[in-house]
Amino acid sequence: MALTDGRNFTMFPPYLDFKTCKENNQGPMTGGMGCVCPTLKCTESMFQALAQGFMARTIAGLGKEEVVSLLKVLCAFHNLCLVVVGPDDDVVNGIEESFRKVGVSCFAPSREAAELEGSKVFAKEFMNKFGIPTAHHGSFDNLEAASAYVRHVFTDKDHRIVIKADGLAAGKGVVLPETPEEALEDLRSIMSDGKFSTAGSSVVIEEYMDGYEISILTFSDGKTFFSLPPGQDHKRILEGNKGPNTGGMGVYSPVPMVTPDVLQKIDEVILKPTFDALAKEGRPFCGLLFTGVMVTKSGPKVIEYNVRFGDPETQSSMLLVHEDTDLASFMLSCTNGTLAQVKNSIRIKSGFACNVVIASGGYPGDYKTGKVATLSSPPEGVVIFHAGTRKEDCLLKTAGGRVFSVAAYGDTLEEARRKAYMGVDCVSFEDMVYRKDIALGGLAK
Repeated sequence: MALTDGRNFTMFPPYLDFKTCKENNQGPMTGGMGCVCPTLKCTESMFQALAQGFMARTIAGLGKEEVVSLLKVLCAFHNLCLVVVGPDDDVVNGIEESFRKVGVSCFAPSREAAELEGSKVFAKEFMNKFGIPTAHHGSFDNLEAASAYVRHVFTDKDHRIVIKADGLAAGKGVVLPETPEEALEDLRSIMSDGKFSTAGSSVVIEEYMDGYEISILTFSDGKTFFSLPPGQDHKRILEGNKGPNTGGMGVYSPVPMVTPDVLQKIDEVILKPTFDALAKEGRPFCGLLFTGVMVTKSGPKVIEYNVRFGDPETQSSMLLVHEDTDLASFMLSCTNGTLAQVKNSIRIKSGFACNVVIASGGYPGDYKTGKVATLSSPPEGVVIFHAGTRKEDCLLKTAGGRVFSVAAYGDTLEEARRKAYMGVDCVSFEDMVYRKDIALGGLAK
């Protein structure tokens, strides 16, 4: 989470580490929201409360409500006018309203608009209602009915399906069974055995779409919208897009195969209808919409909506935003309905960005934490973002599944990719894993 007055910014909980720095790119940054903060326009003296990993000391004993209350105090004390929210559960649970009630603008959609991510069943019903293209699907809250549907539609390998948990599942609530038998077992695991806890009490079962997948990050004030260059995520844990889904193992942006005509079509049949429909329903979308799109032979179709900055997509996208862009003011305009006035102020670089996620062995399944990690200085133009790290006994240790994200910018995709992997070589811990084929698909086009 980040707080800003348009000049200074703060990243926050569950950890605090107050320090002053002279430049907005000094020191290691956290993943997720950490990659947004260097792009916020800052003064020379910058108040920071950086949120994760070894950069902080824990606020012991504070629950989420207490943390939000403390954030409100910080906003008042430091005259901060904007809160930028990262975590999906905070957005979906309506944190925007909590800050709005005390007069602080929040770059996050309302609880009502955030239902697009909070419930995949709702999102599908929404797309059906307003004619927004997506995969053919069925929604179920009953295991027997869901199983019967699978037996009916998944008849052979040419009619594959995708099963999605309805609620939030840390980016891992999607399974792609290879056979009908696997599909039925996956349904039992999700709906009966609680694989994704209550998020899997209902599921969406949809057709497997052929095409290429891209991610679009779009700023909106509910009326006007502006999209960053598209990125291509690598969801599977193994090279060649094999193995189980993860929260994302790497991204490159922009995507060479995406033409201006494709982007215009996405605007016309997906993004504009989405924002218009939300406004029509009395839930205007003010914040950032992350749309997963499958570009098929019959046109672009929505895979899913997220209602906040994506990880690892944002690490690449933010490297494409020119350093002189006042992103804080840009986001503030989304909260007060004035995006049209500043839409042309955001400058996008002409090159490419690539990032590679380094994970703990075993992820996205069971993995061990507490491994000592060592870092050496990365080459110029390379940023190492922390995700699942912590400081313990003066040592940097692993504390999660996805541990680091290494991002780099280059004039060409080949250069960005080469620099990102040079950065990967600067990270070391026992049993670390990463994909070695990030962005190869873009180079082949």
